[in-house]
Amino acid sequence: MEKSLVSVFLLIIAVAHTLAKDAITKDGKRDAKEVKDTKIKLPQTLSRGWGDYLIWTQTYEEALFKAKSNIMIIHHLEDCPHSQALKKVFSEHKEIQKLAEKFVLLNLVYETTDKHLSPDGQYVPRILFVDPSLTVRADITGRYSNRLYAYEPSDIPLLYSNMQKALNLLKTEL
Repeated sequence: MEKSLVSVFLLIIAVAHTLAKDAITKDGKRDAKEVKDTKIKLPQTLSRGWGDYLIWTQTYEEALFKAKSNIMIIHHLEDCPHSQALKKVFSEHKEIQKLAEKFVLLNLVYETTDKHLSPDGQYVPRILFVDPSLTVRADITGRYSNRLYAYEPSDIPLLYSNMQKALNLLKTEL
């Protein structure tokens, strides 16, 4: 009986210690590492950090279904430093975020089987525009001849210009 009480008592102490883990240092302040670890992590949205206040589609098929305006497709990888750098600049650029509201947006972290979405190869990051007639806009490209749809953080003015071009062509062509 006494052994079981000691076991229960030790169990209660272990649980209490785990729940009350407050990481107070000797000088009475909270440990900065523990504070950093306790930040609330928001669930990942369809934006994946490219613009949390924009409306994103989940699949290419959904984007095609909603295609009453241009579609902007961003191919990227979560662990690619080039994708991360472009994402940071893209999400912080107020004019691009405002202009992006006029597109059906899709970002993909995986390759699709549709060969139209990789006309010059499968690399990341790449950004393609698809018009409402469901045609990939081969005339709206980045500045590289070997990776036509690639953009870097320094290419943000060109990307903004290409977004405007996609919208302007929509008005004049349709």
